Amino acid sequence: MRISVRSLRQLRHVYQRQSCVMINNLVAEKPCYFEKCCQIHNSAYRVLDQAESNIFKNHPFINTSTRSISADAVKITNGVTKKSGPLVEYERRIANGELVDGDSCQVETLTELQRLYDELVEHADECQLDRNSEKPVRHGWLWSRLLSHPSHSPVKGLYLYGGVGTGKTMLMDLFYDQLPSNWKKKRIHFHDFMLNVHSLLQKHKGLSDPLDVVAGEISDEAVLLCLDEFMVTDVADALILNRLFRHLFSKGIILVSTSNRAPDNLYEGGLQRDLFLPFIATLKERCIAHEIGSSTDYRKMTSGGQGFYLVGSDSSGFLKKKFQQLIGEGTPTPQEVEVVMGRKLHVPLGANGCAYFPFEELCDKPLGAADYFGLFKKFHTLALDGIPIFGLSNKAAAHRFVTLVDVIYENKARLLCSADGSPLDLFQKIVTISEAKQRAPRTSSRSRKNDEADLCVDNELGFAKDRTISRLTEINSREYLEHHALAEKKEREDQNVVEA
Repeated sequence: MRISVRSLRQLRHVYQRQSCVMINNLVAEKPCYFEKCCQIHNSAYRVLDQAESNIFKNHPFINTSTRSISADAVKITNGVTKKSGPLVEYERRIANGELVDGDSCQVETLTELQRLYDELVEHADECQLDRNSEKPVRHGWLWSRLLSHPSHSPVKGLYLYGGVGTGKTMLMDLFYDQLPSNWKKKRIHFHDFMLNVHSLLQKHKGLSDPLDVVAGEISDEAVLLCLDEFMVTDVADALILNRLFRHLFSKGIILVSTSNRAPDNLYEGGLQRDLFLPFIATLKERCIAHEIGSSTDYRKMTSGGQGFYLVGSDSSGFLKKKFQQLIGEGTPTPQEVEVVMGRKLHVPLGANGCAYFPFEELCDKPLGAADYFGLFKKFHTLALDGIPIFGLSNKAAAHRFVTLVDVIYENKARLLCSADGSPLDLFQKIVTISEAKQRAPRTSSRSRKNDEADLCVDNELGFAKDRTISRLTEINSREYLEHHALAEKKEREDQNVVEA
């Protein structure tokens, strides 16, 4: 058995929380590039003048000063320095200027991830993490029913939750990338995971307990399951999650997940939530919940000015010209994309990895995550024309747009779009129940009635809008687009090598 020294770390909080800064470089012309979202709700943000902005131009994520976190962050009490794990890799990336200096909340989260990493290394054999180890013999269905018994992992998982842009996905990915390549592990977005589950349920339809079979297939592929953006909005998902994860945990699955919501707040206000509550108990039993309490949205610290978020009277015409420039000499034609279970998605125009859609075609029709994931398996760039201001009248479209942005972000795809307002403006009429109660009443019953007619009170959507605004900001940042360009270039080079 592989055993490593288990540590008890006493980390000093080496960072003081600081107010972050935003650069004021909005362009006045119409149509304009929406470069930054400067109307930030949080008073901790301030707008810099032009002279100050030059100082911070290349501050976030790349070309940052090479200040490393305290050495205490990688030492254990007996003086031995750790040689591997997410905490060590985090310090290395900060020292090399690959990441902006983290706050104490991120360091605390990395302590939890390092603890989990150490436990997994210590119990790797018991957890059967090595995919090259001898697999247990599978018995027939009846025999396994007679002899089956729960076989929970000796290691508990981790459920990371916190506000938008606090680095949850980055920290989980950093942890995942440090795990040995021969381990049975899988990292997947929660939307994609549930699509796979429903597809497998369809495949095993008619069996007495198809969820048990699905859980068996998932556990055969991965023992360590990392789910990004755990968010339950669909009643079909809510009703099967408890039984699914009870089967998964009994087969030794270890869950690491990120979410914007605390476990007790999952599926809040959802249909038949009483049937979902046992899952929350199961989740808390098999995972340690850890909150990332940072108030900094690191996505909004990226430098703008290079995105394709267009606002203005002629933004639609400008978008079409930009789309034509991106496809070069290619001729855009209607296309079809295959999604799950034989369904196909019609693409109005597509060429050279770029797809064009009017907003209504992609978000006003009964489409979902499966369609969007299918779209980005074939296209790396989406031109989306005519994003409206969201309210009660187009609430369903707002839900789909939130899902679409999640899928774009997960696939690291590029978004060109024309909209009726900034990302903040798009969601101003979407509020949670608590936000609606805090709104000041109008002086007349008529104006109050008009307000209520425009306002969309939706807890799930009101909670998700901050994530969408944050991601729209990052998707249009210079850093994100540079990363996309490099990935696209590498893809073309790999394709040329295959063709040669």
